[in-house]
Amino acid sequence: MYTRNYRRRFDAVFVLFIVFLLLCIARLLYVQFFRSAYLAEIARKQHSLFVELEPRRGTIYDANLKPQAINISVDSLFADPHEIPDKNKEELSRQLASILNVDYAYVRDRLSRKKSFIWLARKLTPEQSQAVRALKGKGLDFMKEGKRSYPNGYLASHIIGFAGLDNKGLAGIEMSCDHYLKGEAGWMFALRDARQKKLDLSEKMVSPKDGYDVILTMDEVIQYVAERELDKAVKQFHAKGGSIVVLNPHTGAILALANRPTFDLNEYNLVDKDAWRNRAVCDLFEPGSVFKIVTASGALEENKVKESDRFFCENGSYSFAGHVLHDHRSHGTLTFQEVIEQSSNIGTSKVAQLLGPDLLYRYIKLFGFGAKSGIDLPGEIPGMTREPRFWSKLSLATIPMGQEVGVTALQLVDAVSVIANGGQLMKPYIISEIRDKYGEPIKTFGPCLVHKVISLETSERVKKILQGVVDSGTGKLAKINGLTAAGKTGTAQKLEPNGTYSHDRFMASFIGFAPVEDPMVAIAVIIDEPHPYYFGGVVSAPVFKVVAADSIRYLMTKQPGQQPGVMHEAKRTD
Repeated sequence: MYTRNYRRRFDAVFVLFIVFLLLCIARLLYVQFFRSAYLAEIARKQHSLFVELEPRRGTIYDANLKPQAINISVDSLFADPHEIPDKNKEELSRQLASILNVDYAYVRDRLSRKKSFIWLARKLTPEQSQAVRALKGKGLDFMKEGKRSYPNGYLASHIIGFAGLDNKGLAGIEMSCDHYLKGEAGWMFALRDARQKKLDLSEKMVSPKDGYDVILTMDEVIQYVAERELDKAVKQFHAKGGSIVVLNPHTGAILALANRPTFDLNEYNLVDKDAWRNRAVCDLFEPGSVFKIVTASGALEENKVKESDRFFCENGSYSFAGHVLHDHRSHGTLTFQEVIEQSSNIGTSKVAQLLGPDLLYRYIKLFGFGAKSGIDLPGEIPGMTREPRFWSKLSLATIPMGQEVGVTALQLVDAVSVIANGGQLMKPYIISEIRDKYGEPIKTFGPCLVHKVISLETSERVKKILQGVVDSGTGKLAKINGLTAAGKTGTAQKLEPNGTYSHDRFMASFIGFAPVEDPMVAIAVIIDEPHPYYFGGVVSAPVFKVVAADSIRYLMTKQPGQQPGVMHEAKRTD
């Protein structure tokens, strides 16, 4: 009896063992034939780490190959929360929050996550990196990343722009040329041990493709001079802001462009975003009397007037279309040349009546107003002009003196360059070349003729008139010792919110070029709401004088040979 029971128990155990063995074999066969790929992938992920390889962002250089935006290698902090003992996380979070200048709750939340890799801070300062290393915290480590750095800080901030934390361009050339500068990221699979530590071994790797370098037409020396003088004027006249643009009138190459207020490119996130705005290309304003160059050029080109023709300027008060026009001071009879030299609103309106609305509008468009120039900077606006069918009866008198139109500083300097270069509207540009990391050119840019505006003869006649503005007219403070200069002053009333013209807020401007015989620079200076003095001839003309003089003397010291490139027709697009 006992032997029989023992035998049954033995058989039962044996059968269970056989069934278990068969189940194991079935499971192994299932895993081998149906789950092998899935489990192999899990194993691969556990022992392989996908790492993105950051490309080198291209360098931005000025015309003399002086770097304006570069990359530096900095530490980024990450953590493995699994390796940090729970009892240490509170104190470590407080220490890191103080060093990184972030909330304690943010750090504590990051360290509480069930992950083996978590970013704590990207692109630390050297001081922060050193302070974190001093903690010797277990589970903390660093990864090297590239950070954008701007050696000159404030200089040319609105030209260069800036890149964000992920090295993506957010403003200026950094933004408009981001597709050239950013490069292409690479990747690799790095091996890890059983404790998830990265080994210096890789399974597969695709090398990153570095970004291209960008060479600007901007000259660091001229840029410095322009910013220095703009700063002085804004501070001296307690202005709200200002802009200055310097370009080569023969080619359209931008030599300098600056705005106030400005900001340090290395600390762009610490200032109000309004300071980021490139006022020279995106701020609209009524130009005032500098706009008279359009009427003067059109009237001479169409043979409506001669320099000696005389106009009665109504002793400073002129009724037109039910309104009264005024000059800034009383004038009797002036020649056409004196009308422009003395900036008579009344005389200019009478010249415009000879020209007529259709021809006046035609020359406004020919000079580039009401259309984007195509500058390779982001944010450009086309300005504002209206077709004659939308004009009021008063428009023929007010538009010639710079009212009822909206322009930018860039459009003004481009327009005065037409007079300087013999009558051609050139497309302004600020990028001269794109190069690879070996210095080989990838793409080049050069002078581009948009269209002919006036004849060479007319431009020479207008040149003499504008030289008279500086020699004996409203622009005497723009006169340069040892050099000839030509230009036009402007003082425009700003509009109040109710649509009326202000009596205490003005835009003071001066546009001009030098030397007159063979202009090397064309310059526009715009000062926003200066006081107590607000006339363009008092506020802006002296800025032109110093910038033009210093720029020309500097350019004359450079080696010759930089001749204007071959010009070609270009279509203008709005």
